[in-house]
Amino acid sequence: METIHKIGRRKKAVARVYLSEGNGEITINNKKLNEYFTTSTLQYKVNQAFNLTNNENNFDVKASVFGGGISGQAEAIRLALARAMCELDAENRSILKPEGLLTRDPRMVERKKYGQKKARKKFQFSKR
Repeated sequence: METIHKIGRRKKAVARVYLSEGNGEITINNKKLNEYFTTSTLQYKVNQAFNLTNNENNFDVKASVFGGGISGQAEAIRLALARAMCELDAENRSILKPEGLLTRDPRMVERKKYGQKKARKKFQFSKR
């Protein structure tokens, strides 16, 4: 098996994932998974595609991710890994699709408008 390259995005985060056969090592920006994502929920998000397809220790992952916060980065990696699992085996699509792992989340931060404090919040209004 050659290396599979996939891209995942979430908010401003962009993740490039390289999947190859191995023993389950996940490296993100040249750091181990538990060093880069310290909380267990973020580690679970990254491993979710492997857990659902029963491939926990079958593949090595090298990921480079930039932009956004750590939560968006974890979900970008999750999307890229889900896409890679579908390329490996077409049957994985029927497992991952109902869980929502193949859907690119389109929600982005709304821009700030001029004459306002934030995107929706206004400056305090004084009648007199």
